[in-house]
Amino acid sequence: MASKRKITRIKPLFGNRRSHSMKATRHKFKPNVQKKRIYIPEEKRWVNVRLTARELRTIDKIGFLNFCKRNGINARRL
Repeated sequence: MASKRKITRIKPLFGNRRSHSMKATRHKFKPNVQKKRIYIPEEKRWVNVRLTARELRTIDKIGFLNFCKRNGINARRL
């Protein structure tokens, strides 16, 4: 699992780059992964995680424990 994320298992997508002559070359679209230190107030501790920018926005909206619960992840093991 080289570049899959542990939290939501996001992996790179593949597609084509197109030149002016419409010649196709393969291209890899990598996820926008950020390293973040998140505080969990219920457990009074900090957690270091690697998440995509989209997941960080979701965590800001619903909270880290609800995010882990929604994705079936045990937050205590992180």
